[in-house]
Amino acid sequence: MENVLRPLIVIGGSVVLTLLVGWAVDRLLKRTDQRHHETPLWGLLRRCRLPLQFVLCAALLRGSYDQTGLAKEHNGGIGETLSLVLIGATAWLAVRISSAIVESSYARYATAQRDPARVRRVRTQVTLIQRVVIAVVGVVAAAAMLLTFPAFRAAGASLLASAGILGIVAGVAAQSTLGNLFAGLQIAFGDMVRIGDTVVVDGEWGTVEEITLTFLAVRTWDERRITMPVSYFTSKPFENWSRGGAQMTGTVFFHLDHSAPVPEMREKLHDVLRECAAWDGRDWGLAVTDTTPSTLQVRALVTAKDADDIWTVRVQVREQLVRWLTDFHPYALPRINTATALVAPDELDSLPDHVISRDGRAPRTGRG
Repeated sequence: MENVLRPLIVIGGSVVLTLLVGWAVDRLLKRTDQRHHETPLWGLLRRCRLPLQFVLCAALLRGSYDQTGLAKEHNGGIGETLSLVLIGATAWLAVRISSAIVESSYARYATAQRDPARVRRVRTQVTLIQRVVIAVVGVVAAAAMLLTFPAFRAAGASLLASAGILGIVAGVAAQSTLGNLFAGLQIAFGDMVRIGDTVVVDGEWGTVEEITLTFLAVRTWDERRITMPVSYFTSKPFENWSRGGAQMTGTVFFHLDHSAPVPEMREKLHDVLRECAAWDGRDWGLAVTDTTPSTLQVRALVTAKDADDIWTVRVQVREQLVRWLTDFHPYALPRINTATALVAPDELDSLPDHVISRDGRAPRTGRG
């Protein structure tokens, strides 16, 4: 009878105690979160209940399994397994606690801070800090698991003796990875690019969607994802439209005939902007910026609060002004000679007089 009750008491008691402690800690955190609802830390810590129970149960079983009297010939292997579970659960709990603390700090900062650029910068730093913490905890946990095996402890001295050579070999082999790792930390704390920034890389316009320790993902306007190594942003130039503020100034160019009514076009631009919800009202203008023998180059200047809105304003201005010119001032659109054809002398008599030019060519003209 004792051989049956003892394992039940030891194992059952460990499980019951684990469940009771987990329930009590969860209730305590829930009440604390209700009293201090302005601080999200306590609510986030409730996500640590499951790893906490694993740690407690593994620790209780590791310390009391010898008292059960079960499978005595396998006590060493079972104890080793419980040690590995305890190390893994402890690493899991450490990651959950650190993530809760970091996310709580970011949430409080984002609520108190009104500058979106600073919030995006802190968000980028928080994301990379979390990844660094997870990587460090994972490496330490893996090393601790390996050291529980006697064979690895015996080999520790020889590994340390050859650490210099192995370090050189690993450094050469992982040069690109390490370069991206340090580039990721430089991006996070150097404020070069942040999650949510609008950038132009390799001629592609998009928004930074994810930053890790090794790569950066840019979501383009047509929902494609461009994945690039973070070292690209520390070694090559790129456009960051969000740095220094999200407000933007955009231009729309028109190539018109010299007779184009520029003052009326300027008034029409103002009317179009007043009806455009994406225009922020900061600035606008229309000016002749260049001239050629056949056209005028007219530039419309508009502003908006961010990159998405500036795109909307530009396309609306371009569409409505071209339509207005077509309907009310068609003469302002440029007339372009698209091709000329050389006519044989014996064919000149068959062509109308107004088609033949002085040099014997028959021009074919079209409207642009």
